[in-house]
Formats: sequence, C-alpha cells, structure tokens
Amino acid sequence: MTPDMAATGVETAFRILEGRWKMVIIFQLFDKEVLRFSELERAIPKVSQKVLIQQLRELEADGIVVRTVYPQVPPKVEYRLTPWGQAMCPALDSLLEWAAQRPATPGPAA
Repeated sequence: MTPDMAATGVETAFRILEGRWKMVIIFQLFDKEVLRFSELERAIPKVSQKVLIQQLRELEADGIVVRTVYPQVPPKVEYRLTPWGQAMCPALDSLLEWAAQRPATPGPAA
C-alpha cells in the first residue's frame, strides 16, 4: 500500500466516523449490543434528539448501524451494530490503548 492509498483510506474512515456523537453511539451499541432510541437518548444525555437521529441515520447509511422497526403501537425501534460495525471495535480499542500511552506533555517554556 502506498502512502497516498493509506492517506485516502484514513480519510475515508474519518469521514465515516466524523461527528461529535458517532463514536459515543458506537461504543454504547458495542457495550449493550441492542438499544432502543429512548435508551440511546438516556445513555447520551448531552446530545439533542435531532442530532442523535441525524448521526444514527448517517451511521446506518454508511453500514455501521442497522435500524429495526417493529410494527406495533407505540412504534418500537432498535439499533445495533452491523457485523462490519462490530469488526471496527477492536481497532477502536487499539486506538484507545495508543492514546492512553501518550507521554506527559511538557508545559510552556518559561
């Protein structure tokens, strides 16, 4: 793989994952496996309903999340990671481990 190909791949991955709440949504779904919309709202209290819906739609369009609607009243909607979304979790865990190893940043020079 050339550096240009790698850069393009990373750019694509970042485009899929960009958005303030997408990573939080992914980690919530990885932890709980299946969540209803109201459970996601409670799990991420700082996100507005509008933004949560938008981020979930984008994750669904990109093949990370699957949305299941059950035909009942009131409507029941569940979200879960697709197999491809689940496959990303070990890479995210590695990224977290890498970030945790960051050396202490020296303060500003006097």
